[in-house]
Amino acid sequence: MSLALIALTLADAAILPPPAPSLTVVVENVRSNVGRVHVALCPQKTFLKDDCKLETSVPAQKGATTVIFTYVPPGEWAAQAFQDENGNKKVDQNFIGIPREGVGFSRDAKIVFSPPKWRDAMFVHDGKPQTISFSLRYFMGRSGPK
Repeated sequence: MSLALIALTLADAAILPPPAPSLTVVVENVRSNVGRVHVALCPQKTFLKDDCKLETSVPAQKGATTVIFTYVPPGEWAAQAFQDENGNKKVDQNFIGIPREGVGFSRDAKIVFSPPKWRDAMFVHDGKPQTISFSLRYFMGRSGPK
């Protein structure tokens, strides 16, 4: 009897579709295929910090790189991304703090002499499939796909 129950459970699991992507993030203006693009989804209390709730990285694709998060709880979020061209898992900066690698934020929140404010990068996710896109900005060297 237990073998039949296991077989029935496995059969049910085999026909269930995989979970749909909850949030797709398209990071545009990636200047090369070098390195990885890191994307973090942050609630307000961890925005601009290193301990965001949801983070991932994928190989960089020149032009646009797509990152898929399979489950993002509903709520207010901000995305922050950077192209890690040298593989050290951090945004390299010059001696006065200007990023040497591309950085970007949801809603294309502006970076003017300081990181953006939460209200400028925040978006609402209702738990249904959603796609957001924003561009990386490069402050040093070449500034995007050519």
